[in-house]
Amino acid sequence: MNFLTDKIKPMYLKYLYAAFGSALISSIYGIVDMAMVGRYQGPDGTAALAIVSPVWNIIYSLGLLMGIGGSVYFSILRGRSEEYHKKSNEYFTASLIGVLFLSILSWIGIIFFDSELLKFFGSNDELLHLAKSYLFPIKFVVPCFLFNQFLAAFLRNDGNPVLATRAVLFGGIFNVIGDYFFVFTLDMGIMGAGLATAIGSVLSFLMMLRHFRSEKNSLEIKKPEKLLTMIKEITETGFSTFFIDIAMGILTIFFNRQILKYLGTSELSIYGVIINISTFVQCCAYSIGQASQPIISANFGAENEKRIRETLKYSLITAAFFGIAWTLVIELFPNLFINIFMKPTEEILKLAPAILSSYGISFLLLPFNIFSTYYFQAIMKPRTSFIVSVARGALISGILIYILPTVFGPNSIWFTMVITELIVAIYVAYKIKSFNNELKIKFSK
Repeated sequence: MNFLTDKIKPMYLKYLYAAFGSALISSIYGIVDMAMVGRYQGPDGTAALAIVSPVWNIIYSLGLLMGIGGSVYFSILRGRSEEYHKKSNEYFTASLIGVLFLSILSWIGIIFFDSELLKFFGSNDELLHLAKSYLFPIKFVVPCFLFNQFLAAFLRNDGNPVLATRAVLFGGIFNVIGDYFFVFTLDMGIMGAGLATAIGSVLSFLMMLRHFRSEKNSLEIKKPEKLLTMIKEITETGFSTFFIDIAMGILTIFFNRQILKYLGTSELSIYGVIINISTFVQCCAYSIGQASQPIISANFGAENEKRIRETLKYSLITAAFFGIAWTLVIELFPNLFINIFMKPTEEILKLAPAILSSYGISFLLLPFNIFSTYYFQAIMKPRTSFIVSVARGALISGILIYILPTVFGPNSIWFTMVITELIVAIYVAYKIKSFNNELKIKFSK
């Protein structure tokens, strides 16, 4: 598949299906865990996994930091000419070194400081034991989670998105089956869910390694001439994607603490369900960005503004579709999700519809805003991508989480992301229009 000459629409759709499948199955890890554990151990199990969720945000985001950051440079260089192939593989090697280093750091942190991390993420003594039980099997395979994100990004940019999807699908299917077997059949409870997730990640990793023995592979280890400079460039470019997941973890911490302060455990368990729904919506947004990024990056390198604009058009249509679809589903069927992810009490069934309906409005603009970070990265506008990520993921949202309950009452906290996404979307629309005009002038010279 040639990013520079093949028809955009079928190529984009092929990459979208592959990226969507990969992102969707990735989200199933946490979602199936939440559903099984919620059914087995009730609201406390769901709340414990809400506490653990920032761990996933950190792990996945570190893999994306090197994977997306490195693959953007990889595709831009490939889009220029054959002469840049060696240089593109130097960026691949630098990214590989970076993700290996981050894997070791993450591994050490989770093995030796799990209690401290979980308490920082909002755990109380009652939930700590459950959260640590879930994490125990995962401690043994932490690097696999980072490398799965890293490899999936490079496989897409190296023309093999299908293998990335199949690998994640294989691990995800095992996780679904393993969850039921370990949690219920072997009566392991929350630890069984962690074990199924750990094994699933290893299976995905081993399957993705097959790319390096396939005919499609053009990834090679090449000694980087300026390793530190390359890692700096990769980090700057990939930071926005990295921060999206980190921000979700940060927001989860803020929400966890504010919910326990102003509301209670029942509301926290409902927020645990929101986290999983939001993960699904974000995965849809990721798939748009991951499908379009290789095409846009390669054509940016080739200075083909027309193909960039066409890819952008299909991406925006997809973002609008996902935004409308998810908003309608959560507004019309709020308690459906509650019953999927836990065995609810009467109190939770009473509280959930208003909470989910309020928060769910934010899903209308979420795909558009997250996709924009990939777009800005692909056209080498990392600063704008950074502003979008930080504004929606920490700055605006973080301020509102603390201000709204104080000024307008506890339940106003559920409108935090609605207001945040609206403000950010206005900025994003302005910058996309501005950069499109800039590219048209630049590439026409």
